[in-house]
Amino acid sequence: MSNIAYVDGQNLHMGTTHSNLPWKVDLKRLRVYLEQKYNVEKAYYYLGYVQEDGVRDYLYEEIQAAGFILIFRQHTAAMLGTKKGNVDSDIIFSIMRRLCENETFDKIVLVSGDGDYKNLIDYLIEKDRFEKVLFPDGQKASSLLKRLGHQYFDSLSAPNMRNKIEKKKRGP
Repeated sequence: MSNIAYVDGQNLHMGTTHSNLPWKVDLKRLRVYLEQKYNVEKAYYYLGYVQEDGVRDYLYEEIQAAGFILIFRQHTAAMLGTKKGNVDSDIIFSIMRRLCENETFDKIVLVSGDGDYKNLIDYLIEKDRFEKVLFPDGQKASSLLKRLGHQYFDSLSAPNMRNKIEKKKRGP
């Protein structure tokens, strides 16, 4: 069994760093967790364009060094410089394309709490191609996704999961 993971980067970042108890994800530990827990062979990290000198290069290198395949959201000239990624449609299209082209994989793991994925998830469940949606912040995840049933979702912010993937603070 080999699964594919899709990470909505903006949703992951906002759901952890802007939660009631903010924290940072260790991307290497997240990638290992996805591989060990969900048999994720390929993990795609979708991100909108970020135009902040220095931050961009470090962030992109960190994502790739952790073992994720980095995919950028294409923007029009009017959108350049904004931080909102709006990667939902890109992720949905990529998954549907893989299904239509009969690409070899078993199931999809999605990291997001965004309700925009509900129709996709329903379809994947119907076709037995869905493993799990991992909410960055279970309290702020879409109520549409919470209706899926506990077998289809989990929260990265739950203490047992957070402990496995949280970036550990270095000593003084």
